[in-house]
Amino acid sequence: MDETGEFGFDNGSSELYGVSFTFHEQDSNITFELNRLNEKLAKIGYTDMIHMADLIMHRGDYKNYSIQTRKSIFNAIYQFSRRIPVQYQTIMIDKRYSDNKMVLRRQLSSEINKMIRIHKDFFDKFDKIVLYYDNGQETLGIVLDSIFSQFDGFEHKVNFNHKEKRLFQVSDMLTYIDKYDYKYKNKLKFAKAEMYFFTNDEIRKILKELNKKRF
Repeated sequence: MDETGEFGFDNGSSELYGVSFTFHEQDSNITFELNRLNEKLAKIGYTDMIHMADLIMHRGDYKNYSIQTRKSIFNAIYQFSRRIPVQYQTIMIDKRYSDNKMVLRRQLSSEINKMIRIHKDFFDKFDKIVLYYDNGQETLGIVLDSIFSQFDGFEHKVNFNHKEKRLFQVSDMLTYIDKYDYKYKNKLKFAKAEMYFFTNDEIRKILKELNKKRF
């Protein structure tokens, strides 16, 4: 899983806070598609971890990449996300209707608990649940541990190879796509780079495919 936004409410902080989960049953092998993705990225000339915000905003590792190359990188991880046997869920919270960190934390906890209640049969069938989240935001890590610790076989992996764990990067992609969708539906302001990277038709097609795998 991964997150977008931050818990802070200072000037310049994000208007939205979102978390995206990629659920993968380990009995479902994704090695073929994983190798296929890595081969595509090698041909493009980029084999490191994919960070969607930097990719779209044309900054960081991608500041010297053309729009065509950046779109090729996006399409590689997107097509991978379409083909693998997983399910997705994103929780998006509009911080304009929250006034402090405690309220946001309660909202987030409530939504994650709601997701688990609705899909209780899914979670109960597993002897072990492994959560990959690097605690990039410590508060979120605490929330996740407090909720998922209800499962006896729960394990939270903080230290892992971000480059190798492509499902973590799929969650990162989902946070950005679903945040884009929320901003569009609620008439929130887009950055120029966001408007340049995607057309509305492209986003609609992407969401249509990803929605087939919603949890």
